[in-house]
Amino acid sequence: MCWVCDHPGSTGQDYLRYLRGLLEQHCWIVVGVQRGRYRPPYSYTVGLADHDRPELIVTGLPHRRATDLLNDVAAHLLHAEAPTPGEQIPLTGGPLIEIVKVTESPAHLRIAAQLGGPQFAALQLVYTDDRGHWPWDRGFRGGRGGQPVLGPRSAEAA
Repeated sequence: MCWVCDHPGSTGQDYLRYLRGLLEQHCWIVVGVQRGRYRPPYSYTVGLADHDRPELIVTGLPHRRATDLLNDVAAHLLHAEAPTPGEQIPLTGGPLIEIVKVTESPAHLRIAAQLGGPQFAALQLVYTDDRGHWPWDRGFRGGRGGQPVLGPRSAEAA
């Protein structure tokens, strides 16, 4: 269930106040966007830009799995250099991911833009399916709606 659904009569501003309170307690939060009729679910971080880091987004995963992935990468990101577009990273106990620079960050990470302004960078964590195929490969199995990629692959990766 979503926060607004759990708080009937609340406004969008009430929700943003709630999120600001969470950000005062934590370095970042993860926002989930439920599956739409023609869109798979996606989740993203809010707050990393306040630490001079790019926000992170992952598409096509259920919110719990996406949150675990984003939190793991965000925790590492606070203490390391940001990965570069095209970099492939094997995750311990997880899939291989490739970093893609998101071209329209405010359009996809709406809450991050509302809380921090529209000038921020975002990186997408693109993952392989259970057979090691990428979303741009023939034969990719990504579930209902797939895994939309929100920017071009870097020339080095392609």
